[in-house]
Amino acid sequence: MVLPFNILDVVLHFDKYLPVILQQYGMWTYVLLFIIIFCETGLVVTPYLPGDSLLFIAGALAAAGMLNIWILLATMILAAVLGDTANYWIGHTFEMKVLAWKYSPVKQEHLDETQKYFEKYGGFTIVIARFMPFIRTFAPFLAGVGRMRYVWFLGYNVIGGVMWSGLFLLVGYFVGNLPIVQDNFTLIVYAIIAVSFVALVSVFAGIFVAMKKGTEKKVE
Repeated sequence: MVLPFNILDVVLHFDKYLPVILQQYGMWTYVLLFIIIFCETGLVVTPYLPGDSLLFIAGALAAAGMLNIWILLATMILAAVLGDTANYWIGHTFEMKVLAWKYSPVKQEHLDETQKYFEKYGGFTIVIARFMPFIRTFAPFLAGVGRMRYVWFLGYNVIGGVMWSGLFLLVGYFVGNLPIVQDNFTLIVYAIIAVSFVALVSVFAGIFVAMKKGTEKKVE
């Protein structure tokens, strides 16, 4: 039980740990940040890694001169775009293999419904999902499963990656060193995480309501 709390402590107090990391690893710190964002967006098994809060903190520390904001922007945008791309192709490969299983729990009609959804709402979903924890990890995977056209996916992937990474990095960069922010840094990180999860709950609530209405219509 010690390890998760240590990880949480590092995430919430990344501004305290980063100078030590920079002192020990120098430019490799950018590689570490790249790996975290890539895995958070690119692997369905690591949706719990920090995303929004990490970008905000990194931007704030760049304003303090600890990191270069231009290298950060390029690195984090690249990590976000490549992460979603990897996730898309993992989903695409998974969809092809899961149907080959003799006792597959996933039926062709399920995949057909997923494909129809991404044909209709795929672009909007890929962009908006960037701002919602967990959903941003699963959206590109499902886009691959639903065989969304890769050319379209890539375009929305880049748009979403630039918007998400740029927004949180630049907000952190421009307001992170304000006295009120410095004095309440941990609370602000908590607030970012809370707002992200409120958005997540809202999406699931909307899906539940839509499914309930659909079920009621079928009954009628």
